[in-house]
Amino acid sequence: MKRHSQHNQTGDQASGERDNKPPPSSSTPSHTTDLYPRYSRQLTLPDFGEAAQLQLARSSALMVGLGGLGSAAALYLAAAGIGRLVLADFDSVDVTNLQRQILYRMTDVGRRKTQAASTALLALNPALEVEELDGRLVGSTLESSVGQCDIVLDGSDNFATRAAVNQACLARRRPLVSGAALRWEGRLAVFDLRRDDSPCLACLHPDTHESLENCERGGVIGPLVGVIGSLQALEALKLLTGTAGTYRGGRLLRYAARSGHFTEFTIERRADCPVCRNRPETTGSL
Repeated sequence: MKRHSQHNQTGDQASGERDNKPPPSSSTPSHTTDLYPRYSRQLTLPDFGEAAQLQLARSSALMVGLGGLGSAAALYLAAAGIGRLVLADFDSVDVTNLQRQILYRMTDVGRRKTQAASTALLALNPALEVEELDGRLVGSTLESSVGQCDIVLDGSDNFATRAAVNQACLARRRPLVSGAALRWEGRLAVFDLRRDDSPCLACLHPDTHESLENCERGGVIGPLVGVIGSLQALEALKLLTGTAGTYRGGRLLRYAARSGHFTEFTIERRADCPVCRNRPETTGSL
């Protein structure tokens, strides 16, 4: 794991597992000491403002997968002023990625994605703290990484990884923003797993052994992954800053790119869910 920052970090991150709740930052990151003009367009929003910007600067996100979805989401989170991004991927940049994975350039072909992404994100916002996890996130490493962040954005392309990330988020009570895109259709699912009454990904996809066709086999139109990845970043920003509005349970948003139509579905918590069925259900506010 590599850590990068072009400003003074707020303190060393302890190795190994942390407590279930991330400790609050002991100081305010440097990019909040002069909020204007960089974040002025956000700060002028009446329901965002300085308090939300400061909260965002104290927040962290785990990016599972740095493909098309992760590229767009990471760029917007970095630009918006998030304090720390943990970048997880096991692959290198290939020329076929450049059609949709906007973090990378021709000069990045052959580089590890975590390294190339870190370079690009720090060039965009030097105040950002970046951690690189180059390899597959599995077992205790996955759960520990989830526990060290405030939210998880999943842009992986296989059900095994998605199922493992869902279980880790449930165990560590972290919000999960899951994205998918194939051919001309994209999907976004949001699960606030800090809540006992939230459904989880397995409530939507109980069969974790189902095969998931990826872009290599099925193809994808480039801007589609940008749409879904941007929506992932937007949902993450709202959850991290408390500007998400009234909670309505799990949400699935489907985007048909050919027609330009969005369709929203409510995901109900399943009593027979193999993952979260034994979790007690309460409806009290957080």
